[in-house]
Amino acid sequence: MDNIPLLELKSRWNNCRHLLKMHLPDVEGLLIFSRLNIYYMTGTFGNGVFWLPLSGNPILLCRRGLERAGLESPVKDCYAFRGYGDIQGILKNAGSALPKSLAVEMNGLSWTLGNSLVKHLPDKNLFPGDRIISMARAVKSDLELSIIRKAGIQHDRCFRQLLPAQLSAGMTERNISHAIWKIFFELGHQGLLRMENYGEEVFLGHIAAGNNGNYPSVFNGPVGLRGEHPAVPHMGSNETVWQQNTPLTCDVGFMLAGYHTDKTQAYWLGEKKDIPENVNSAHNFCIEMQEWIRQHLKPGTLPSSIWEHCLSWAQKEGWNEGFMALGGNKVNFVGHGIGLAIDEYPVLAKGFDLPLEEKMVLAVEPKIGIPGIGMVGVENTFEVTASGGKCLTGEEYDILCIPG
Repeated sequence: MDNIPLLELKSRWNNCRHLLKMHLPDVEGLLIFSRLNIYYMTGTFGNGVFWLPLSGNPILLCRRGLERAGLESPVKDCYAFRGYGDIQGILKNAGSALPKSLAVEMNGLSWTLGNSLVKHLPDKNLFPGDRIISMARAVKSDLELSIIRKAGIQHDRCFRQLLPAQLSAGMTERNISHAIWKIFFELGHQGLLRMENYGEEVFLGHIAAGNNGNYPSVFNGPVGLRGEHPAVPHMGSNETVWQQNTPLTCDVGFMLAGYHTDKTQAYWLGEKKDIPENVNSAHNFCIEMQEWIRQHLKPGTLPSSIWEHCLSWAQKEGWNEGFMALGGNKVNFVGHGIGLAIDEYPVLAKGFDLPLEEKMVLAVEPKIGIPGIGMVGVENTFEVTASGGKCLTGEEYDILCIPG
């Protein structure tokens, strides 16, 4: 198994400490509760609490998984605990007593658990620390980038080289979903796609044939879909057959060693000459917009300025109605950070006014919904570099035609 080296973890701890000093100068440490962020900080998917003081050794408290932590994590100070009432005493005995003011990962707790924490820390000033963690995770290390790059290569290979041979007339969206699963698993996909936005979830991704690409969606993304069932609005419907001369939109993530890439590929059942002009025009506009965004994925660029330019551009070119989906499916972003979760910081949207940094990774996804036809457009995963975005999920973005 690929355990995370101590040197890598120390770099992550120091990045968080630096950000705490910059943005929360009154606090003296950070408490983390979610298993994903505990993994990021320790290398084990722990069930418990991670304490990162501004100075001194961090401490991992495990409600479950202490033995596993000993096998996977280089964190030296690991202790068992039963509940939040134990935290102060254990940390004090370990030589790292909680200070008066500390940051807390508030999104990592339910309301009930948050109230329990406050009850057991009545004399502490608790500040939201989620933004600190998000900003730290946004800038990837060389180790993280190496994993994401490998995932991107496999992702592109699945969609552009292997899947087309498995697609044919008469397939349902569910058949197509299963074909994707088989190929993805064979190339190393680990099955999970993680979301961080509270209550949001996804399974495989979105498979939408024809006008199902505009079907009302509960997911915070532009691609509509009917999904498996009202209780499982993911993957594809067994009732929808991909029809001749209609698009197929596959918006699916790939995960390798816990890290994701995101990619959307559009297919057409039929010959290229039969693709309607408005479909070609919409798709080509999205490719052109993706290229403009790629050129501006440089350190110093404001994510909000990218969104404002793209929104204005779509309006000027007459694509406002369908840009980033139709009607109630419309979303107000054109890309998002990605890494251990699909939906990471930063977002290419209004209000994200801190500049991009080198080694950030973002999924860029300009899409257009066409009434009565479906969804077209692209999505690819890019690394922010000094010379602009480097695409990690392939360099061909056209609609792939499948013989009818």
